[in-house]
Amino acid sequence: MPCGEDWLSHPLGIVQGFFAQNGVNPDWEKKVIEYFKEKLKENNAPKWVPSLNEVPLHYLKPNSFVKFRCMVQDMFDPEFYMGVYETVNRNTKARVLHFGKYRDVAECGPQQEVDLNSPRTTTLERQTFYCVPVPGESTWVKEAYVNANQARVSPSTSYTPSRHKRSYEDDEDMDLQPNKQKDQHTGARQAGNGGGLQWSGEPKRLETEASSGQQLSSLNLSSPFDLNFPLPGEKGPACLVKVYEDWDCFKVNDVLELYGILSVDPVLSILNNDERDASSLLDPMECTDMAEEQRVHSPPASLVPRIHVVLAQKLQHINPLLPACLNKEESKTCKFVSGFMSELSPVRAELLGFLTHALLGDSLAAEYLILHLISTVYTRRDVLPLGKFTVNLSGCPRNSTFTEHLYRIIQHLVPASFRLQMTIENMNHLKFIPHKDYAANRLVSGLLQLPSNTSLVIDETLLEQGQLDTPGVHNVTALSNLITWQKVDYDFSYHQMEFPCNINVFITSEGRSLLPADCQIHLQPQLMPPNMEEYMNSLLSAVLPSVLNKFRIYLTLLRFLDYSISDEITKAVEDDFVEMRKNDPQSITADDLHQLLIVARFLSLSAGQTTLSRERWLRAKQLESLRRARLQQQKCVNGNEL
Repeated sequence: MPCGEDWLSHPLGIVQGFFAQNGVNPDWEKKVIEYFKEKLKENNAPKWVPSLNEVPLHYLKPNSFVKFRCMVQDMFDPEFYMGVYETVNRNTKARVLHFGKYRDVAECGPQQEVDLNSPRTTTLERQTFYCVPVPGESTWVKEAYVNANQARVSPSTSYTPSRHKRSYEDDEDMDLQPNKQKDQHTGARQAGNGGGLQWSGEPKRLETEASSGQQLSSLNLSSPFDLNFPLPGEKGPACLVKVYEDWDCFKVNDVLELYGILSVDPVLSILNNDERDASSLLDPMECTDMAEEQRVHSPPASLVPRIHVVLAQKLQHINPLLPACLNKEESKTCKFVSGFMSELSPVRAELLGFLTHALLGDSLAAEYLILHLISTVYTRRDVLPLGKFTVNLSGCPRNSTFTEHLYRIIQHLVPASFRLQMTIENMNHLKFIPHKDYAANRLVSGLLQLPSNTSLVIDETLLEQGQLDTPGVHNVTALSNLITWQKVDYDFSYHQMEFPCNINVFITSEGRSLLPADCQIHLQPQLMPPNMEEYMNSLLSAVLPSVLNKFRIYLTLLRFLDYSISDEITKAVEDDFVEMRKNDPQSITADDLHQLLIVARFLSLSAGQTTLSRERWLRAKQLESLRRARLQQQKCVNGNEL
């Protein structure tokens, strides 16, 4: 067991210790993973790991142990790397065996060169993900993670910057790196210049993108590097994530928590001279395509750092107020869940009151908003997603800031959200659907590339008269497909690829929405404040932070509760349906019954009940009756269909 090494500052030293003990025996890799797993189980250990989400990149020490909360935006082709390689000292001819795992650049001293023909060399494969911060992540989520992270005061991390922020590719003196690493990198570059770092014959490489030669900036490519965030205005680093084990478990749009080794070597920002010279002999169009792909897949490390993953887990949710995994039968998790469930009733009552005020005194609309916020696709039957509950709140005042402030309220409650202002200009010009760029060999993101359980608020009150062009029509179709089927068809030019999703769509409109919705509730304001901003701000400031946190836990936790209907209640519901059909065959259809069952499901869960009771069934019928009566009343008032 390696000892005396700081696992946060020098994780590669830990890896080296296991490698030295076990040599080419692959058991050393499992021991490394187990070591870091055990370290992270220690008291509050994850909080001491610096996070790329919270700590600026130039504060972090190269090759240190970091974490990153992110969404997989794209998956690049697998790449080959040297799992084990041998170096030879040019003077003494002494041979040393090295590991290539968790590295981008070969470790090679000033007098050493890599023996490419060594029989001990092994070539292995790893997968590269392009990961971005979670799209639409709420401010309160970011703040909670920042407050929980204790890495800033940890003496084992280089948090205090020793220089002004500069790009790593310009940082030839590498003043953040130990002298030993300076020597290693210098040696690697020298070996590279002598032809030892990389050999011809793609795709075999000694290391991955490391090479020497021309800077990216001199490629003369027209556009600056696009970080490919799905939503406008997003901040934070994008990362190239190198995964060594079980990469088949992850897919595009998964939200992950990664622990791994940060790589920001300046060599990663440089293209290989040989490749450039070779590409100049090719067809000009092909040369441009290769340069574009190289630009996208090997961006400057100061802009897009690399993380070599040691441990990765798929996150069920990103709410920092709850345990990360709610399905585990751990005593700590069970205790948290049972403790919160015991006080669920007053939390629901307070949340209902809060949302009633936000909806200008409309308690019925507040009931439906709660059901919407805890709804989730719990299964799919053939192509039909069960559990989706898109709500259209019609009757919203036009030319008012009401919808904007209502979205602010929702933002304060859910972990991730986005407000889509449905104007003619936005519909015609925004990119909704991700598409494949074959020249750069990457998936270009769109607004609808969102992780599960994101709240998408579509504001239709901003829609004016105008003409939708072809992209606009495609965008409306994409929104309709998202709502109806909970899927987005990504554009791969020659075909479309279906990506299932689980996105809560809430539509605000003046009349009935142009988009399909599972449920339309017409707003009946009981008051109309003269200053909407002042009203909503006072509403938010009146809620204690502890109460607001309970609302946040409530809305996240209830999505994960199991739910069932007993045979007895199933029979009672069927009999009730038959009876309603007898009295008035036109009053209820099979679709209406499905809607009733969905309302009853989320009504039960909102009260913390995991089975349907007769009482909840009757309450669901009552709510639906009130909602329908209100729509009918509005229809009579307006003289047209809502």
